[in-house]
Amino acid sequence: MLLLAPVVYFFPKNGIQVGGKKFNFLTKEEFLHPREQVKKDISKILAMVDTTNLDGSDSGDLSFLANNNQDHTKFKKHVNNSSGGFGAPKGGELSQESTSNIYLNDGARASLNQFFSKLDRASSEKSKVHILHYGDSQIEGDRMTSYIRQRIQNQFGGNGPGLIPAMNVYSTFTFKQSCSNNFVRYTCFGGKKLQNKRYGAMCSAARFTEEIYDSLQIANTNAIKEAWIEIEPSQNAQSRARSYNNVKMYYSSCVKPCSVKIYQNGNLIHEDNLIKDGKYHVLPLSFTSNAGKLKYVFSSAISPTICGFSLEGDYGIQVDNIGMRGCSGTIFGSIDGGVLSKMYADLNSELLILQFGGNAVPYLKDSAAVRSFASQFQSQIRVLKRLNPTTAILVIGPSDMSKFAGGIYESYHLLPYLVSQMKKCSGQENAGYWDLFSAMGGLNSMPAWVESGLAGKDYIHFNNKGASIASQMFYDAFEAEFARWKMKTP
Repeated sequence: MLLLAPVVYFFPKNGIQVGGKKFNFLTKEEFLHPREQVKKDISKILAMVDTTNLDGSDSGDLSFLANNNQDHTKFKKHVNNSSGGFGAPKGGELSQESTSNIYLNDGARASLNQFFSKLDRASSEKSKVHILHYGDSQIEGDRMTSYIRQRIQNQFGGNGPGLIPAMNVYSTFTFKQSCSNNFVRYTCFGGKKLQNKRYGAMCSAARFTEEIYDSLQIANTNAIKEAWIEIEPSQNAQSRARSYNNVKMYYSSCVKPCSVKIYQNGNLIHEDNLIKDGKYHVLPLSFTSNAGKLKYVFSSAISPTICGFSLEGDYGIQVDNIGMRGCSGTIFGSIDGGVLSKMYADLNSELLILQFGGNAVPYLKDSAAVRSFASQFQSQIRVLKRLNPTTAILVIGPSDMSKFAGGIYESYHLLPYLVSQMKKCSGQENAGYWDLFSAMGGLNSMPAWVESGLAGKDYIHFNNKGASIASQMFYDAFEAEFARWKMKTP
């Protein structure tokens, strides 16, 4: 202490430059009066959140979970034979009370109310509605989405996890998937890119050969390659997501004959040839009971682009998790709009949830940079509304995020301003906004979530327990809006 005391006393507050590098040291003020970590009390927030039965223990009637053990080995074409009964809701009382609110201007409220009307009729009309939950690493692996899905499907009906990627790379407890080593993942938000940008609604796709669109190259490429993708339910998933009896494969860019054999629990049930016109198509299968393990085996000289699968019940609400690590939500304009709009239409996509902003936070240097990002994000909402004009949009803003500075964890300085700008820009596009930052306690609340065992030591991401609480707070606000709409609807 004696040796360092003179350094503390004389060291410049703004540091010194030595050899082109900057060095900092404790100032006299910091030495004599060290900063204390802000300890925010979030106990009241946590006490008001009910996460009962969100661990998958609320299994309900799972009599349909038995695998379909019929012998299909003699069939070359699978008979789509669903009974039409998967998806019944449990319902229950709705509350108009919530700890937080969705910010809605008149246009956003009108759009959300139109969605509520479709949501309300899905069970009685036995129709199917998709809610696509886009987000960054805060939702990857079905974190947050899985809890929202369970609540919505229990209340309004639906089974299955909905959309899953052609090639999953994130750890998830919601489904099991594996594929042959020659499949390569393509994404619009990082990594390897598709030349024609035909990713579809998942913003990622997979192929087992490189893209070829030159007619001469196509004609001269004849060596057959084989590849496979295997999918099965996970018993660790939320109860509603464990069972599904409708499976659809979405594909495009098939330019060469491609055969596909589909096996259910090891038995060949279907053989087909994909449509080789290069356009977007869907290959559907349905079953009388839970689909079990399905394996798709492809044979072709040039791979089609597999845009993803959807694992669904017969009717009700599908809530799709589309996590994109490192993405800031400014990529939708870089996707082929033709395939994207057709896939949205096939899915009957009626609500898009956009949970972004967190990845931009560490790189925002000033208020002008915040406004620039918010403007870019606003332009992406416009793109999505143009591709799917009747779809309602809800934005979930960033959570509190902490950085280590001066011996303590504190919120990024520009984070509150980013929240206000994202809320403003969402409203200008008639999109709703749910303020996760404020809902969890606002400025400097993340350290309290970490200390409570609800977030990781990176002071950015919720863990599964924290995600369940954050998700329930969102659902409570969503449910309250629906309940208020329902009260006014004849």
